[in-house]
Amino acid sequence: MALDSDLIRPKDRDAILQALRAGVVPRKGFQHIQVGRVGEVKALISDIERIADGGNAVRFVIGDYGSGKTFFLNLVRSIAVEKKLVTMHADLAPDRRLHASGGQARALYAELARNISTRTRPDGNAMVTIVEKFISSALEEASAAGTSPSEIIQRRLQSLSELVGGYDFAQVIAAYWRGHDTGSETLKNDAVRWLRGEFSTKTDARAALGVRTIIDDEDVYDHLKILSRFVTLAGYSGLLICIDEMVNLYKLANTQARTSNYEQILRIVNDTLQGSSNNLGFVFGGTPEFMYEPRRGLYSYPALATRLAQNSFATGDRIDFAGPVIKLQNLSKEDFFLLLMRLRHLQAGGDETKYLVPDQALHSFMDHCAKRLGEAYFRTPRTTIVSFLGMLSILEQNPEQSWNDLIDETKVVEDRNPDLDPLGGQAALDETGSSEDDDDLATFRL
Repeated sequence: MALDSDLIRPKDRDAILQALRAGVVPRKGFQHIQVGRVGEVKALISDIERIADGGNAVRFVIGDYGSGKTFFLNLVRSIAVEKKLVTMHADLAPDRRLHASGGQARALYAELARNISTRTRPDGNAMVTIVEKFISSALEEASAAGTSPSEIIQRRLQSLSELVGGYDFAQVIAAYWRGHDTGSETLKNDAVRWLRGEFSTKTDARAALGVRTIIDDEDVYDHLKILSRFVTLAGYSGLLICIDEMVNLYKLANTQARTSNYEQILRIVNDTLQGSSNNLGFVFGGTPEFMYEPRRGLYSYPALATRLAQNSFATGDRIDFAGPVIKLQNLSKEDFFLLLMRLRHLQAGGDETKYLVPDQALHSFMDHCAKRLGEAYFRTPRTTIVSFLGMLSILEQNPEQSWNDLIDETKVVEDRNPDLDPLGGQAALDETGSSEDDDDLATFRL
């Protein structure tokens, strides 16, 4: 099977290889290593097109530890920005949640805002770009209509006022325009800080911008809905929000904190299924434990278990991508062979004459891994990628080495899921700082 013969720039090659060898997802270059999962990709592309057409979508991408969830989410985001959507992404963490009362939800919004991306700013920090595009389009309309830009901006922002928190959001955009019009960089910077959720007190926000509210824990989701409306006013097709590491909610020891976050997810799911928001989509990434575990997972919340239930006919080899949950399928043997070919091609910088191993070595490597890992080999490609690139690195630096000997020495172990470790430490703390697990008596002793 021939691959694209175009040479890969050394800078891009080194950046991608460095990330893959460390077992993390590269920031770009997905086309060089994407294989399989055609059905899943098509389903998400359909969602993106629906968002761009004024609809909405919510998906839960579920896969085993090391199965490629993060890579899949990054691929989806790269497709979205090519379709003129704005994207935001963040990982949940002990200090970043969907719902909280101690600043964790605002911290999540700030991380999402920091990673906001467009086609021209794919690496994040695109908030200024979006606001400037809104201002520029208003100036063009005002020039064509022979009226003042302030009048056009005010008319455009009126539609935001009907949303919760929309009035102050519109006031902040108007403040940015005043800074733009008068040359006040301070006013513009303060407006951007507010949009990024960087104001921690209402007093500071009022002094800087004359608004009475800030983006706080209780209204993060409302502001995301406002932002989706605003980016369409700026000329984009919609907003796609990707949140990974959802398993951090499963690991919350405090039942009430976990339930509050699941209630926020339910609100998002309900709004999406009922069509209450426009040009807005969510993609959540998590492990099977986060979704299906009956005591701590999403299925522990009856309303979510009902809405996210799998199609009863989707058994065996039957696949259904119509529901909100997409369970990543195992890669086939053919997919793995193509993956190794792409990695070999990437290592050679796209030059077939510099391949370090023949096709026979790829088959031998696959057989070796399959014998060591068994069925787990097809579930978690990360282990294969790290091991194979490690072997190629040795061959590149030690030309006298035989690939046959290295394959025999290759050690591959099944990815261990740390999410299944006993809960404790920072991840188990509730919002008051207590590590007491109120629904687990496993440590009880007489």
